[in-house]
Amino acid sequence: MSAIRSIAHLLWMAVTVIPYTLAILITSFLGVRQATVYRIAAAWLSLSVSGARVILGIQTRITGMENLPPGEKSPAVLLVKHQSTFETFLMPAIMPHPLAYVFKKELLYVPFFGWSIGRLDMIHIDRSLKTQAFRRVVEQGKERLAQGVWIIMFPEGTRVERGEKGVYETSGTRLAVQTGAPVIPIAVTSGKCWPRKAFLKTPGIVDVSIGKPIPSVGRHHKELMQEVEDWIEAEMRRLDPEAYHG
Repeated sequence: MSAIRSIAHLLWMAVTVIPYTLAILITSFLGVRQATVYRIAAAWLSLSVSGARVILGIQTRITGMENLPPGEKSPAVLLVKHQSTFETFLMPAIMPHPLAYVFKKELLYVPFFGWSIGRLDMIHIDRSLKTQAFRRVVEQGKERLAQGVWIIMFPEGTRVERGEKGVYETSGTRLAVQTGAPVIPIAVTSGKCWPRKAFLKTPGIVDVSIGKPIPSVGRHHKELMQEVEDWIEAEMRRLDPEAYHG
């Protein structure tokens, strides 16, 4: 049954991504406001999450929404635990602000999905050019934050297995310190239902826990990232104790 559900959801995403990508490409080329283009993209991501709920039986349980900064222009840097593709779809679907992902430029070449994100005000970087890449993140990050767009990053850099911890890179907290934006740590237990690099998905509940804003002003980026890491990893153990031993 899991295989049938997984195939059905994959087909659902493949079929629905085409018209939404065309809508994004057409509206962006016509000069439609970026906010409208983003809403089209977010609508498809919401559709994918809804498909996961109906087809795969994956429910989401969200806590801590009250911790998000209020106001249309309130800045924030979201630092999210990364176990699967699911949270990349989920975050724009649930957040009250448009999001700008920081991602590697290779994703731009993925058919349909990459073409879509290439027409959005995201921040794509060349990881081989470390200094220049971070300078780009800061420059574009300041612009997006001033527009009321929140920056979202996965500090571990790549998806990690359920119950494991990657190396928390400090790019996100360096950006926060340089812009003065608070950091919002977010724990996500997506690996319970949608494992890293796995085709088969299983029904269940994905918990999303949004932590309180951590001020960045006057902080050192390494110290700040350690606080983020400590909170996320402790919260992961609270939300998914079966995945952690000892």
